[in-house]
Amino acid sequence: MSFKFEKLIIWQKAMDFGEEISLLADSFPKKEIFNLSSQILRASDSIALNISEGSIEQSTAEFKRFLNYSIRSIAEVVTCLHKAKRHNYINEEKFQFLYAKSFELMNMTLSFKSKLK
Repeated sequence: MSFKFEKLIIWQKAMDFGEEISLLADSFPKKEIFNLSSQILRASDSIALNISEGSIEQSTAEFKRFLNYSIRSIAEVVTCLHKAKRHNYINEEKFQFLYAKSFELMNMTLSFKSKLK
């Protein structure tokens, strides 16, 4: 027995991505706990949360609306990654790795959304 969103690859990848961002946020300085750490955690969690919430909607239009929220949250995470890099909380290699994951998740979500009828 499972919820239908648990079978969605974009949800599974969003969950994995959220875990990676959580580990990253743990490495930020303590002074960021209520700022950048909190923001990037909320944004990354919001990706999977909106996918799951949207999947239970009766209409495709509503599901697409929630997917749009996920897409916006991905963009928010990317902006936080840029902020972290500018503050030297992450190096270029880690930035590129998470940026690529963000890009992949964004494209997958957009593609999934476009295939919904």
